[in-house]
Amino acid sequence: MRTKEKDKVEKRQAERQKVIEHLEKDVEELRRLSGNGDGEADSELERIRQQVAELRRDFYIHLGPWQRAQIARHQQRPYTLDYVNYLFTDFMELHGDRGFADDKAIVAGLAKYRGRPVAVVGHQKGRDTKQRLARNFGQPKPEGYRKALRVMQLAAKFGRPILSFVDTQGAYPGIDAEERGQGEAIARNLREMARLPVPIIVTVTGEGGSGGALAIAIGDKVNILENSFYSVISPEGCASIIWRDATKAETAAAAMKITAKDLKDLGIVDEIVPEPDGGAHTDHEGAARLLDDVLDRQLVALTNEPVRVLLALRYEKFRKMGQFFDLPNG
Repeated sequence: MRTKEKDKVEKRQAERQKVIEHLEKDVEELRRLSGNGDGEADSELERIRQQVAELRRDFYIHLGPWQRAQIARHQQRPYTLDYVNYLFTDFMELHGDRGFADDKAIVAGLAKYRGRPVAVVGHQKGRDTKQRLARNFGQPKPEGYRKALRVMQLAAKFGRPILSFVDTQGAYPGIDAEERGQGEAIARNLREMARLPVPIIVTVTGEGGSGGALAIAIGDKVNILENSFYSVISPEGCASIIWRDATKAETAAAAMKITAKDLKDLGIVDEIVPEPDGGAHTDHEGAARLLDDVLDRQLVALTNEPVRVLLALRYEKFRKMGQFFDLPNG
């Protein structure tokens, strides 16, 4: 019964979104047909356009956790290389972990951000089937994390701040990844990122899944896009474990507190980055522009901090997450 109700809710939301999209197309068609009409007609069209835009804003503001998770997974959402294209210049991608292979699920390299030398690391998914297979659906293997760490250590050597972009459902769970030390690679990244003597700014741009995300997400500032989510496990995985029923993913998403607002309230992230109306997938350039303002402000503040203070605050930031209890002896 609960599954049927969930299907009805999702169907209504999908229908409402389609209605809004049709209205937007109709307004644009009217604008095209009107050409250089009189001022009164143009004014009326602008009024209608603003009303439709308000409907879209209202629709996205009231989305639930599960619906936001679907937006975070939208295949047209901007990925790391999209942000590189809009925000950075002189990007030089570095390949390989100097041990086994080059993992294309992780992009890493050196670039300039507003004229300042930086390092960039991030997950990279694919748009079509061919790209997704090549990028392993954005699920890194150990060599991907070792490549990321190699580039971050190189950045630290030359005093370059690190900008990290997180968007993965998790580290690749295959046997070959386990054979090559998946857990060790992730753990090493956590330890080393905690003590790199340069500013690190992390942004969750889509999915932030478990240790696969955390392995490049230890930073002085952790941001999250408005419709992204960050969790120890996917809603489907949680539902499968707790209720042995993956169809209860919507219930799990609400219970897990995975949305940007929940994470901000819990102190897991520092800042929520707004998205363009309709979500980042509708306007890549607009999403990059909104993120640009946040990154620039944070980078300026962090570069003015002494290294000793920077490291102490970073360590304290992650140590105070969660609750710990001392059990009585016996």
